[in-house]
Amino acid sequence: MTRSGPILTSLLKVAAILCLVVPGFSQTAPKYDPATETTFKGIVEELKMVPPSGAKPIVYLVLKSNPDGGQIFLCPKKFLDDVGVVFKVDDPVEITGSKIKANGSDLTLAREVIKTNGGETLTLRFKDGRPAW
Repeated sequence: MTRSGPILTSLLKVAAILCLVVPGFSQTAPKYDPATETTFKGIVEELKMVPPSGAKPIVYLVLKSNPDGGQIFLCPKKFLDDVGVVFKVDDPVEITGSKIKANGSDLTLAREVIKTNGGETLTLRFKDGRPAW
């Protein structure tokens, strides 16, 4: 009996694990592009957490009438909690951000969100797009 059977099985297991893990590390985070920066207004429909529970959720804003239909990425939930800004359903907002494609979908990376009913401004990124968190 040869000993190559257990070795080959172990190598195949390692290869399978690498095939599953490496693509996760190779996906890059969406990059803010100042050239696609735009400003638009909307009404808050929902503040969405992804993942909804667990460690380090990310906050997205969903608008009632987003003309582009894409999601608006704000920041990690911890940063939003630290600055103390709260978004509620029906809050009118003005968003300045970079409109990009991520995984084939439209996405806006918010740089600044102004709550127009109270004048509260949330700065999420510097002018060059670097995150403020």
